[in-house]
Amino acid sequence: MELFDVYPLYDVEPVKAYGSRVVDKNGIEYLDLYGGHGVISIGHSHPHYVKRLEEQLEKIGFYSNAVQNSLQRELAEKLGKVSGYNDYQLFLCNSGAEANENALKLASFYTGKSRVIAFNNGFHGRTSAAVTVTDNIVIKAPLNAQQSVTFLPLNAIESLKKEVEKGDVCAVIIEAIQGVGGLDEGSTTFFKQLEVLCNEFGVILILDEVQSGYGRTGKFFAHQYHGIRPDIISVAKGMGNGFPIGGVLIAPHIKPNYGMLGTTFGGNHLACTAALAVLEIIEKENLIDNARNIGDYFTARINHLFEINKVKGRGLMLGVEFDFEVSKLRKRLIYEEHIFTGGAKNKKLLRILPPLTIDKTAIDQFVNTLEHLLVPN
Repeated sequence: MELFDVYPLYDVEPVKAYGSRVVDKNGIEYLDLYGGHGVISIGHSHPHYVKRLEEQLEKIGFYSNAVQNSLQRELAEKLGKVSGYNDYQLFLCNSGAEANENALKLASFYTGKSRVIAFNNGFHGRTSAAVTVTDNIVIKAPLNAQQSVTFLPLNAIESLKKEVEKGDVCAVIIEAIQGVGGLDEGSTTFFKQLEVLCNEFGVILILDEVQSGYGRTGKFFAHQYHGIRPDIISVAKGMGNGFPIGGVLIAPHIKPNYGMLGTTFGGNHLACTAALAVLEIIEKENLIDNARNIGDYFTARINHLFEINKVKGRGLMLGVEFDFEVSKLRKRLIYEEHIFTGGAKNKKLLRILPPLTIDKTAIDQFVNTLEHLLVPN
């Protein structure tokens, strides 16, 4: 049997990793400034994380959600405390797409409506409803076109007001900072007005924090920079440091019913243990502060390079925008300099999503390398 060929792959095969470093099968070491799409939050192979998973695996790895699992409650309590959302409810699943799928379903259940407002260049996943609210026609099948979605520009509050006034909108879904789309974000004024409009017209506000959450931007959630409290928050990537887990944080006014949501693997014993270990390390090692401080250091160091138009994003969710397309630069960084970075829908943007444990030495390595590569021939 052949693999279903849907990924254009770089010719690199990592076989082990530690901290912010990845080692390939030939023994070559790479600086990881991408964290596997922002998944690696506490660094590769963190000793506490590994120990917690090993100990749990020796006890029980999985059983169904038809029985008690106290690790789920422990995770909910810890996540509520660290994030500042103690009064919210938690539904556990396996990925960011599933988190957004369930968030949209909840909004439709709650409001009895079906139309969704999403935003240009947004990305929310590849499952049925999640891909429908993603602004990329290439990854949508005809099946996905059955759902009603209206796309608007970021910060276009008057356009948003006209749409929600029609009375058929169940949810507005928005990334706190756009990831795949290119690190754009709404202004604080826009987010505050968005919250007011959703409350006024009975629309559920869903904040997609799948990539921007878990301390990556220098706050636990990126929307906390804007002083708002959405109805639903979706999380995933950094939540398990590579172990598949996602979640939906749900405001207390949205009441659950048996059968409303469900999952086989979501919230299993190993997944909860991984997520608990992540939160424990984030707290103990002050990784949210480190994300903010190293992000500031990165921006200060890189801004002087002559071919850089601007640095976008916050903390360690950053985009470096050049005046040329970066595909060749990314290949040189990987194959010649052994540094992983990410791309975006904006072809002139390098995405920087390193582990939150990264230090100034690693940033210096990248900036010095980039400075060397950008020297005119």
